[in-house]
Amino acid sequence: MTEEGSQEGKKTILVVDDEPDIRKLVGAMVSKCGYAAITADSGEHALTLYKHHKGPVELLITDVVQPGMSGPMLADKLTQIQPDLKVLYISGYDNTHLVRKYVVEKGHALLAKPFTLEALRNKVQELLGEVGQALSPADRR
Repeated sequence: MTEEGSQEGKKTILVVDDEPDIRKLVGAMVSKCGYAAITADSGEHALTLYKHHKGPVELLITDVVQPGMSGPMLADKLTQIQPDLKVLYISGYDNTHLVRKYVVEKGHALLAKPFTLEALRNKVQELLGEVGQALSPADRR
C-alpha cells in the first residue's frame, strides 16, 4: 500500500494497477499533477484502502484487466458506495466493448496506454471539472 493521499488541501486519486512499475509511474504522475495519490495492487486492496481512507476520494484510475477483481468490477463496487466518484480506466487493449458498456453507458472515461503526463493531467482535470492548465516545461519531464 502506498498512501500519499494524506496531503491536506489536495484532491485524492485512487490508482489501481497490478503491474508494479505502471502503478508507481501513474501514482507519481498523479502527484506531479498536484493531486494526492493512493495506490493499490488489486481491486480488493483498493476497496480496503478506500474504506480506511479519511476524507474524500474524487477519482478512481484503474487498469481494466487485472487478476481477481477487474477494473470495471471495482468501479461498480466503489460507485455503489460513492455514486459521485469519477472513474478513469487505463488500458493497453482494444476496448470496444468496454467503451460501449462503461464509458458511454456509465459516463466513465478511458485513457489508452501508453499516455503522456499531459494527456493524463488533461483527462483528470476534465473528469474533476477543473479548468485546464498547461504544464510548465519542467513538469513535462
